[in-house]
Amino acid sequence: MNPTALQWVAGVLFAVALVHTFSTKLFERLAHSRPEHAGIFHLLGEVEAVFGFWAMVLMVAMVLMVGVAPATEYLDSRNFTEPMFVFAIMVVAGSRAVLYSARRLVEAVAVFVPFAGATGFFFVTLALVPLLGSFITEPAAMTLGALVLRERVFAAPVSTRLKYATLGALFVNVSIGGTLTPFAAPPVLMVAAKWNWDLWYMLTHFGWKSALAVVVNAAVVAVLFGKELARLPRGHGDAQVRVPPLMIGLHLLFLAGIVISAHHPPVFMGLFLFFMGLATAYPKHQDRLILREGLLVAFFLAGLVVLGGQQQWWLEPLLRSMTPDTVYFGATALTAITDNAALTYLGSQVEGLSEEFKRALVAGAVTGGGLTVIANAPNPAGFAILRGQFEDEAINPLGLFVAALPPTVVAILAFRLL
Repeated sequence: MNPTALQWVAGVLFAVALVHTFSTKLFERLAHSRPEHAGIFHLLGEVEAVFGFWAMVLMVAMVLMVGVAPATEYLDSRNFTEPMFVFAIMVVAGSRAVLYSARRLVEAVAVFVPFAGATGFFFVTLALVPLLGSFITEPAAMTLGALVLRERVFAAPVSTRLKYATLGALFVNVSIGGTLTPFAAPPVLMVAAKWNWDLWYMLTHFGWKSALAVVVNAAVVAVLFGKELARLPRGHGDAQVRVPPLMIGLHLLFLAGIVISAHHPPVFMGLFLFFMGLATAYPKHQDRLILREGLLVAFFLAGLVVLGGQQQWWLEPLLRSMTPDTVYFGATALTAITDNAALTYLGSQVEGLSEEFKRALVAGAVTGGGLTVIANAPNPAGFAILRGQFEDEAINPLGLFVAALPPTVVAILAFRLL
């Protein structure tokens, strides 16, 4: 391993960005105590802006160290499909018609769950919506789950402990809940085609274990906070809200079209623009579209793409040094400080891996996907939607990590013992 000076700089900037993500609450407090500089402190306190900011610093350093042309060529070599897709799917999935449909589905299933108050609705949301991510993609599932929970739970006068427990379970469940199929979870998508993992392979080696862990995680949180959830109203109280069936059908068609064309930016961005035309033409059937949140998340992921592209020099040798027995826990830990899709992509570039090593790498990558905001691509979406319900409109990264540990342990037990 002989990294260049630029790679060292990129590695240091990546480490600084990681520390920055754990320091955003400090910047928010500085914004309140130093109002003359509140604007810049608010910017530095936006978790979604962290990696984009340090990616900009990296590009400035690259221009100074190697020149404009190589820096531009590096940017051109990056694949920004995922940030663009997450932006489009977040906005469409967060529209009134799609959210209305998801809420009605959850309420219909919750009728059969014998819990008091909103506990049944809460349990079904944490269990069913993440598993739907295997079909509508994880970013869409995260958007729907976060918006539904924000309306029914986070906006209510509930304890901070319940908020963090719910957030941790949601992030972990979405990360592992997308493994029923080979096309919905980013870390699986990176390797499925190359390693010939089809639907049956995913269901038999990952899917049923993930589904069991998701249900257990949802049940544990629902039971632990049952008394608090039971005090919340069972119904949503939106009987006056009506979305025409035709409008629901059109929105679901746009959602399906964007999901199907997820690997073709000209197609899904074209569909997204048509969707924006529909939303503009019928504003009475729309709530505020989450354009700002979607753009911030896309900016975060794009920054991660730029910064992450210069980390292969230390990540790949680290993966090569692991055995099939250690790679699962190594991947779980590494995922917390890197994007899990980037981790499995690097693994797919290593030739001669055993089938046991491949499964352990992917299982570890999805297991650790809920520990931090950068661990899994959909996490920034949930972060952007729910952070306004926390004190100072900031989610403590350490609080998220601690809250996500118990459901992560459940996922470990499911993947390692079953």
